[in-house]
Amino acid sequence: MHTRSRGSERSHSRMHNGDQHMETKEQTVLDAMKKAGKPVRPGDLAKTVDIDSKEVSNIIKSLTKQGLVHSPKRCYYAPTEG
Repeated sequence: MHTRSRGSERSHSRMHNGDQHMETKEQTVLDAMKKAGKPVRPGDLAKTVDIDSKEVSNIIKSLTKQGLVHSPKRCYYAPTEG
């Protein structure tokens, strides 16, 4: 049982590192949106930042929940102003 406990701690540690990596990717996506200077589609953004389009969509969803990104029109996203 003791070895399982250590294994759990390791996987938890990896998950935590993954979260930190995700924050970096969120910043990359947000910076790319700001640099574009206009609303962008997730697929176009994915090509720009070289991240899988499904992952970019999930990042945009997270950024939207945080209030950092909005959708001015269907399928296009832009940084929230202010």
